[in-house]
Amino acid sequence: MSSAALPTPITRLGFDPNYLPAFEDKLFIEGPQTARRLTNFFALLLFATAIATYGVLSGSTATVIGAMIVAPLMGPIMATTAAVVMGSSLRALRGFALTVAGIAAVIIFAYLLSWVVPEVTISFTSNGEITSRINPGLYALLTALGAGAAGAFIISRAEIADSMGGVAIAISLVPPLCVVGISLQQGQLDAAAGALLLFLTNYLAILLAGGLTLVVLGLGKLATTQNHAQVRHGGFVLFVLGTLIVSIPLTLTTYRVVIRTIENNSATSEVQQWLEGTSYQVVEVNVNDRLVITTVEGYGDLKPVQELANQLASALGRPILVNLRTLPAQMGTSSSP
Repeated sequence: MSSAALPTPITRLGFDPNYLPAFEDKLFIEGPQTARRLTNFFALLLFATAIATYGVLSGSTATVIGAMIVAPLMGPIMATTAAVVMGSSLRALRGFALTVAGIAAVIIFAYLLSWVVPEVTISFTSNGEITSRINPGLYALLTALGAGAAGAFIISRAEIADSMGGVAIAISLVPPLCVVGISLQQGQLDAAAGALLLFLTNYLAILLAGGLTLVVLGLGKLATTQNHAQVRHGGFVLFVLGTLIVSIPLTLTTYRVVIRTIENNSATSEVQQWLEGTSYQVVEVNVNDRLVITTVEGYGDLKPVQELANQLASALGRPILVNLRTLPAQMGTSSSP
């Protein structure tokens, strides 16, 4: 579509019609350079996958951040939502298909890369780069919504279109997919599901927030025909429904985290009361359903553990089994000078 045919409200709403040809050329992979651009896309994606996979396995945050910057997966996602806003079903389907192909490529390649790593070096409990991506909560969705809106705003402005690297760091796309591949290779299906949920959260949030931002900026004025309007309406219905669906497990995870934090704080307070009058101090209290693992440090005698179990049962509202771990404390004084 010629930029001269654009209605003037787009300029007033923020999208410069003179930037449209460059915008479309940058975002949509089409035309005589399609094969070369697809080659570039998958080459960068596989490089990013290698960097992210071994960054995750080594627990290197800096390496994972580097992979986020290299990864081009944000491109087809933004192309999908921009096409929906513009009412182009063909472009939207192309962007979606390229995204799906990219997802599959990352998961398969990460699976193969983790195959050569000794199993003893892969931890799903102590590796922060893995654990932070297998139990996403509502914060992940809120972060992704903000990043999606920022990304759409950046690509709509020619003068700041090269600032996408910051958004790529803010929102995680390739690393969660790498964790999916690693988890599948290790037979950790729950971890794989959690990491995939994080990716889907980020993906849908980019589509929704990015699309809404482009509409506010005026790109939606291109959907002038009834067919274009139907494509945009249908696309946004899918975006909203998808986001609502993923928000259900995210909400449940967040609820469990909040409840566990409240219970840990309550149990810690009860342990501190139980230790009053002794030399012991609380090191850690961890509530796990009916089991409360309590670690204290000090010396001397302690009150009966049954008394602590009764206090915790009263505070938490259920029968409690206490696993008490004591760490001996040693004290010494310096000799006279």
